[in-house]
Amino acid sequence: MMTTGGIDAGLRLAGLCKALGHPARVTIVHYLAAQRAGATCGEIVTRLPLAQSTVSQHLAVLRTAGFLVSEGIPPRVIYRLDRRALEVFKRAVSAL
Repeated sequence: MMTTGGIDAGLRLAGLCKALGHPARVTIVHYLAAQRAGATCGEIVTRLPLAQSTVSQHLAVLRTAGFLVSEGIPPRVIYRLDRRALEVFKRAVSAL
């Protein structure tokens, strides 16, 4: 029988998986993992065959899920990978 904590952990993991459920978002996470200083949306757009508005939507999904942190004032927002969140995700997946 699954406990409430188990269900909560399952919901958190499912949300993180959903955030990575699009190849563009996986590519963004991979790119930002290599960018210690982070990157702007415009810099990320140059790596993907997608419109800036689409990349912005993907960034918002990743930020809401907790994979990204952002700082700055639009249009000069810098996005960085939250490495702690990525480690939590990796541990949760390895526990399956």
